[in-house]
Formats: sequence, C-alpha cells, structure tokens
Amino acid sequence: MSNPEVALVMLGLFIVLVLLGFPIAFTLLAMGVGFGYYAYHQAGSVEQFSDIFNNNIFYLVNQNTYSVMENPTLVAIPLFLFMGYVVERANIVDKLFFSLYMAARNLPGSLAIAALVTCAVFSTASGIVGAVVTLMGLLAFPAMANANYNKSFAAGVICAGGTLGILIPPSIMLIVYAAIADLSPLRLYAAAVFPGMLLAGLYIVYVIVRVWFNPSLAPKPTMEDVPPPKEIYLDLLLSFVPLTVLIALVLGSILGGLATPAEAAAMGALGGMVLAVLYRSMTWGKLKESVFLTAKATAMVCWLFVGSWTFASVFSYLGGHDLIAHWVGGMDLEPWEFLVLAQVIIFLLGWPLEWSEILIIFVPIFLPLLEVFGVNPYFFAMLIALNLQTSFLTPPMAMSAYYLKGVLKNQIELMEIFRGIMPYLGIVILTMCLMYAFPGIALWFPDYLFGPYIP
Repeated sequence: MSNPEVALVMLGLFIVLVLLGFPIAFTLLAMGVGFGYYAYHQAGSVEQFSDIFNNNIFYLVNQNTYSVMENPTLVAIPLFLFMGYVVERANIVDKLFFSLYMAARNLPGSLAIAALVTCAVFSTASGIVGAVVTLMGLLAFPAMANANYNKSFAAGVICAGGTLGILIPPSIMLIVYAAIADLSPLRLYAAAVFPGMLLAGLYIVYVIVRVWFNPSLAPKPTMEDVPPPKEIYLDLLLSFVPLTVLIALVLGSILGGLATPAEAAAMGALGGMVLAVLYRSMTWGKLKESVFLTAKATAMVCWLFVGSWTFASVFSYLGGHDLIAHWVGGMDLEPWEFLVLAQVIIFLLGWPLEWSEILIIFVPIFLPLLEVFGVNPYFFAMLIALNLQTSFLTPPMAMSAYYLKGVLKNQIELMEIFRGIMPYLGIVILTMCLMYAFPGIALWFPDYLFGPYIP
C-alpha cells in the first residue's frame, strides 16, 4: 500500500477501536507511535536491540508533550475547570434553579425554563458538560418529575441545556480550538457570545411554544407552592446576581483586553472560592475534591492533546491530510458547498466520536482549505462550535443522554431520553442555518471590539 492508503487504514482503525471502547487518548498515542514507527522507518536499520528506539517517532512524541505543557493558551483550562468544580460544590446552583423557577412561575413550562437558564449560567461558569448534566439531573429532573412533567420532555431539556457549556464563553472547547487553529481566543470568545445566546434563547422559545400547545407536558405550579413575591426576589438576588457578576467580570476582563484568558480564569477561580465561603459551603474536603477533579480532568486533556497531535502528525506525514484536501479541492465546490460538506462530515463524526477527537484530528484537515474558499476562520469556528453541540445529542453515542441515564438509573429509559433530545438537534441545525444566512451573528461583536478581521 502507498502511504496515503496506510493513512486511511490508520484513520479507519482508530474509529473502530474507539467504538470498541478503548481509551481515546492512549489509543491515539499508541496508533501514532505504531504507524509512526512505520512512517519513520528510514531513521536507520535495526542491527542491535538499541536500534529499535532509533526512530524519529519517539522524538516527535517528546516534542509534542513538551509543546502541550508549555502552551500558554492551555493554561486557562485547569483554572476554568477549578472554578467550575468549586461553584458546583458551593450549593449555588440549587438556590439559583429554584429561585428562577419561582420567578418564571407564570410562564408555560416554568421549571423547564428555569432548568435551561440555570444550565446556561452554570455552563458559563463551568464549561464541563458532564458536570452540568449530572448536577441538573440530580437537581432539576426530580423537581420536574414531582411536578408531573413528561419524563422525555424533562430529560431533553436537561441534556440540551447541559451542552451549552462548550459554546458559551468562557468555553474550554474554544480555548482548545484557538490552540489548534492558531486563532485569538479573545476573538473566538467574542464571536461565540451571540450564537450561544441565540441557541439558548431558541431552546427557551421552543419550550414555551410546545407547552403552550400541549400543557399536559408541564403542569403549572399550584398557588400553595409559591412563596411571597418578596421572598422570591430576595432568593433570586442572592443566588443569580453573585454568580452572574462573577461570570461577567471574568468574561468582561477577557473581551475588554484587561486580562488574558489564563489571568481571567485565575481570578474566576479565586472568585468561585470567595462565593463558596460567602455561601458557607467551602470545606476542606470540598476544596480537596475540586483540586483532585481539576488535576484529573487536566491530565486527561493533556494526554488527549499529546496523543492527538502525535496521531495527526503521523497521519499528515503519511499524506492523509493532503489526500483529503485534494479530494475536496478536486470537487470544484462553491464556498457554500464546501461549508455544507464540512458541516455534514463533522455532524456524522459526532455519532461515534466526542468533540475533542473531532476538533483535534479532523478539523485541521479543513483549516488549510478556508483560505482557498475565502472563508473567515472565526465564522467557520462558530459553525464548528454549534455543530459540536450535536456530538452530545446524537444517538447512539449521545454522551449527554448517558450522563443523565447514569444518575437517574431506572427512573427513565435511554430511548425516552433520546426521544426528548431529538427536537433540540433540529434547533441546533436551525441556528447554524440562521448564522450562515446572517454571518453578523458571529462576526459583528468581534469586529466591533477588535476591528475587522485581516487574514
């Protein structure tokens, strides 16, 4: 086989191994080293045992590891993770959810609306999809079940709302994208503000409209369950305002150019601990648990980067990237056709793979083609960010559904969760179409803050 054919075998074998359940980061690293040993066999013949290690693939792995550890853009990841874990354990989210529920009690589907808003706010502070879906599954789903909400409807709300964290700034996914595509994380954050708000808003509109036409899905609360208005607004003030102010300060300092994402994340982590102290929920055990979970998640991200960059480097060396680029270039596509093709491929990859593998392995294939088709890289990044929402919502590997099923266990069937999330897939696709028709949704705010983008 020629080298490009070997690259395609490498890609196909990786997808098969992931579907079989092998750990993704170490599968990437093992395949990168294995196929890289073949790719770099010209390094010298094997005459004695020590010559086995006389191969450039080991130097490549070492350099990739060093590059990940010294990358200043990635420093923000553990700090944002720590902020999210501290906020999660500060009992802020449960107060926020129930105060929002009471404030929205006169709207159709008030509990579902409160869950979506809480997911959006907590996702902004956390950026960890699994943490948001798990916490809201424990908090919001029992409340909706006790209020006689349709189980499938309630599950769809939680799964869809939980995925907003990879889109709404300060998103960890956008930091990873900035490192991969060599783009400014500040412009990416600015570009994601309105698409994220639009998607969350469309989710809320969908809930209101659907419950309006089918009230049996979400019965209204009885009057005896509603506390006095003064108590409602006081609870809302004490739960919603502090967390929102913390998020606004973190995001505002980044977009205002007052701090880098890493510096803002450090202040956000400190602010999260201050909030936990003020809410009298900070304990030594919770702090240790937050540090442990942050270290665990950061290590996973670092190994994923090392494995992915090694895999992608070998795949490119074998001619895989060039083969796909020539295939796409030879189709003589218009720019809109290229965008549709790229998004369809990303959408299909979201069925078996998670956002991290898609972002690190497959997105770099399309990046060199953006200049050929005259596509703004920040606009393309927002299309990808929206599309990656579907990787958490698309069966059979809808990770949000599995997160929720994991905490609810026998309270709901997996197929009920799948039925509940399907409408939100349509809303994500609708948002992508709206952004394509009106690029200013993504591009106006960064151009306003930082000036027009110049390639």
